[in-house]
Amino acid sequence: MHVTTRTPLFAPTPAALAAALLCMFALPAALAQSTAGNDKTLSTVTVNASADASAQGLSPAYAGGQVARGGRVGILGTRDAMETPFSTISYTNELIQDRHARSVGDVLQNDPTVRVARGFGNFQESYFIRGFILGSDDTAYNGLYGLLPRQYIATELFERVEVLRGASSFLNGANPGGGGLGGAINLLPKRAPNEPLNRVSLGAGSGGHSDVAADIARRFGPDGNTGIRVNVASHNGGTAIDDEKARLGLAAVGLDWRSRDVRLSGDIGWQDHKLKRTRTNVTLGATATSVPTAPDGDTNFAQPWSFSNERDTFGTLRGEWDIHANITAWAAAGARSGTESNSLANLSVANGSTGAGTTYRFDNNRKDNVNTGELGLRGTLQTGGVGHEWVLAASSFTLDKKNAYVMDFNNTQATNLYNPVFTALPGYSARALYGGAMGNPLTTGRIKLSSVALGDTLSMLDKRLLLTLGLRHQKFDIANFNYNTGIQTDRYDQSRTSPLLGALYKIDKSLSVYANYAEGLSQGETAPSTAANRGTMLAPYVSKQKEIGVKYDGGRVGGSVALFSTDKPRSVVDAAGIFGANGKDRHQGLELAVQGEAVSGLRVLGGATWLEAKQQRTGSALTEGQRVIGVPKLQANLGLEWDVPGVRGLALDGRLVHTGSSYANATNTLRVAGWNRLDLGARYLTEVGGKLLTLRARIDNVTNKSHWASVGGYPGSGYLVVGAPRAFTLSASVDF
Repeated sequence: MHVTTRTPLFAPTPAALAAALLCMFALPAALAQSTAGNDKTLSTVTVNASADASAQGLSPAYAGGQVARGGRVGILGTRDAMETPFSTISYTNELIQDRHARSVGDVLQNDPTVRVARGFGNFQESYFIRGFILGSDDTAYNGLYGLLPRQYIATELFERVEVLRGASSFLNGANPGGGGLGGAINLLPKRAPNEPLNRVSLGAGSGGHSDVAADIARRFGPDGNTGIRVNVASHNGGTAIDDEKARLGLAAVGLDWRSRDVRLSGDIGWQDHKLKRTRTNVTLGATATSVPTAPDGDTNFAQPWSFSNERDTFGTLRGEWDIHANITAWAAAGARSGTESNSLANLSVANGSTGAGTTYRFDNNRKDNVNTGELGLRGTLQTGGVGHEWVLAASSFTLDKKNAYVMDFNNTQATNLYNPVFTALPGYSARALYGGAMGNPLTTGRIKLSSVALGDTLSMLDKRLLLTLGLRHQKFDIANFNYNTGIQTDRYDQSRTSPLLGALYKIDKSLSVYANYAEGLSQGETAPSTAANRGTMLAPYVSKQKEIGVKYDGGRVGGSVALFSTDKPRSVVDAAGIFGANGKDRHQGLELAVQGEAVSGLRVLGGATWLEAKQQRTGSALTEGQRVIGVPKLQANLGLEWDVPGVRGLALDGRLVHTGSSYANATNTLRVAGWNRLDLGARYLTEVGGKLLTLRARIDNVTNKSHWASVGGYPGSGYLVVGAPRAFTLSASVDF
């Protein structure tokens, strides 16, 4: 039974929210009176393509400014979307700021092909792309994996979010976390623009949350060949969820230098993220025969003593040298040191009707050290009537992770999803399971990946036909160690060569058709102790993708349609007790995306994905042909932004998000209802004393709809995450 929850620090009623927005809308008129008679156009601060270590530079923004014309396509470099035989999109910093996005997941709320989930047992962001899971620790930073914080990446650390939909082993190499079968995410670092930048931002929101940030940039030297950009930020306070607290400290410096033939850049960053009493995942226990109705969005069933802390320091270097007019060499390297500690009490529901369940204490300490790098050559040549853009690259990645935990699953505390029971921090019981020493974790895992790739894009028929061919040889060297002794327990040493075939034909300047065959690659599983071949390590899993699509660019409005089918191996134990990759998941779908400025002053961003993800050859009649956990049949977004006529500088935006129903178990007996969400926002730009002032207000989940925001986020698991309640944010930034 539901009960009324305690009132949060900031819980605006619909009337109060409407009044707040009304104030935002009325403010422009009041300010306009003070500047009456001044007909000059408002000045704007534009961050132009910057001098990064790339001759290709930053892809220009598309009409409307919310997305770019293209983006990085792995080792192929920056490409225009109309000349790329893949489904890609790049979200700009303008969209990030205007939607009050605080993390990568907040940005991807705008993507109709992606749904944001959560990692297993923690608060890590995960992303469903084409129904396949990509963890946030498999996000790339300027093309390199593992450099940014593992669980939460604040938007102050990056300029753009680039999404490549579909398998990409050749383009990017295998992900160290085993994801990436359905797509890849790359974040671009911030660089000093061509004009000086001085921006200070202040923000406040539901739960007494407050933000302060500064973004300062300069260019120096002859022709501004040297740049520095500094970002600092502090987030602190509650959230729209009762008694939940979040604190973040961040500092990042980006440097770049260029000459006629050489370009260099570097980054160093630090992020300290602390969560207290954050609402956990909800697992359906073995006795739960139905999915509980989602509780009120602001209900907090987290134990008062629970917390999760993460601190990371990272750095990167990148250089590019034009050896010849037609040949460029590049090198990149990066490192990260990260620590995590938490004390959690995830909720397991035993009765879906009443919400009755249990929690238990689970503590964890982790330390990560990452070193990664890439070398490459890129060039052009002509053979008769065929042009070539060739690339040769080699990469390496090493992660050394130290971990220790205490899991007291035999000592449970009774609670309820709807009527939480809060307890004092329980001491460890005699039956608690220990893994290592919490104060001194040992190395428990080491991941080493290395690869060599060769590719060529052939252009024919006056560059209207582009054919991309490629091969990447990838090696996995993965070792696990005993938590208590540090002795190696097993080692995975396998390799695989992944091909790529892509073709694109430009019918005219506004219309391209394309097709590709690409593969995804991840580590194969190890046979469990219950199998006859226990301990056997399977060969790397290979997902095979076939895709065709159409891209349209009308100058002001663009879009794409993609039809794809991807097969992913599924490990099962056969009738003889042998564990092997005999089954598969088949994900087939249709994606529709649209972006741009439909008419002057009206911007659009959205689309839809129809997806059929089925389990096949499972060896069980209960799961054969059933839908994959957590994957809906339909998901759609529609975002509109409108410049209000007659009120210079004022824009209103709205976003509708729809996610269809899905299942929380492989047998499809636990159905989770779909959901819809409405978000509204306003932005007003004006000049005060010659300085540009930008005011933004936003309400997410306007109708305060209670819902399960995601199902799963780790292969084979169907845990639930409660959707965020109605939340209000207000911010002001000044450029001076």
